[in-house]
Amino acid sequence: MFKILVVGPSWIGDTLLAQPLFGLLHARHRDLALDVLAPGWALPLVARMPEVRRGLLAPFGHGELRLGARRKLAHELRDESYDQAIVLPNTFKSALVPFFAGIPRRTGYRGEMRWGLLNDVRRLAPRVTPLLTERYAALAGDAGESVPHPLPAARLHVDEANRSATLRRLGLEASQSAIALCPGAEYGPAKRWPAEHFAGLAREIAALGCAAWIVGSDKDASLGETIARSAGSGCVNLCGRTTLTEAIDVLASAEVVVSNDSGLMHVAAAVGRPLVALYGSSSPAFTPPLAPDAEIIRLGLPCSPCFKRECPLHHFNCMNQILPARVLAAAHFARIGFPHR
Repeated sequence: MFKILVVGPSWIGDTLLAQPLFGLLHARHRDLALDVLAPGWALPLVARMPEVRRGLLAPFGHGELRLGARRKLAHELRDESYDQAIVLPNTFKSALVPFFAGIPRRTGYRGEMRWGLLNDVRRLAPRVTPLLTERYAALAGDAGESVPHPLPAARLHVDEANRSATLRRLGLEASQSAIALCPGAEYGPAKRWPAEHFAGLAREIAALGCAAWIVGSDKDASLGETIARSAGSGCVNLCGRTTLTEAIDVLASAEVVVSNDSGLMHVAAAVGRPLVALYGSSSPAFTPPLAPDAEIIRLGLPCSPCFKRECPLHHFNCMNQILPARVLAAAHFARIGFPHR
């Protein structure tokens, strides 16, 4: 048995963009045991990836060094006798656990002062691997190998019994057609379609006889409530009412998902739902949803993508000028006749 430890990304979306790498590793090593070290919020995703034997908790917050805790975790992992570690984040601290654990081959990009911590150091070639998922996938092979295309799919397992139980707990009608709206984006407001546009879309959805389910974390609860109040009946705010595991089940139950460029956008793609993805300050040229039939809406203004957390020009036209009618039309195209199952 060949054993690999992957040090996973800190973001939910990036965790899903790493899944094609996991598929390539299995193709390369017939008898592979693949474990993923990830923060607690990403473990529900890892648990639903069939390529992963085990998700391991990385108990470190953003920016925390906690050298002693990293040494302790590495000591606990020594008995696993991993053959290789693949470190996906580019930070110095993310490479410490594999080094302290004595894993013989430690692979990753050069990143932040990691000479010595990594001994299979790769140089990033942005023109060869423009997509983040391709950059991760390139680490499956030896240095200089081409990334195979098409990449393995990113797919999360959905258990039908659990999905039905989640809908019952939340009081959602399984027989009614619904569109899931994901208005949050952890990175910042420049990635968020305006609340009034989401509310306008929800009203249009209700007029078609569909429910609108607003899905997000507890950080999105106030935003979700603002949208639900403005949208009126038929719009349910689920932000903060679900775990990530339950949010996966809700998205898997929707006819169509409309989402900002966020972790939940990538979740929707990974559960195979028709998807309308809204891009403003970011770019689908780097982190597109891994779904070939996703409808991407981006205005392509001269000032975007700026990759800023807030609009530096204070007009936010890249999102303000995407109107609900256009998104509704895209949702129809993504799922013709979505009001009827």
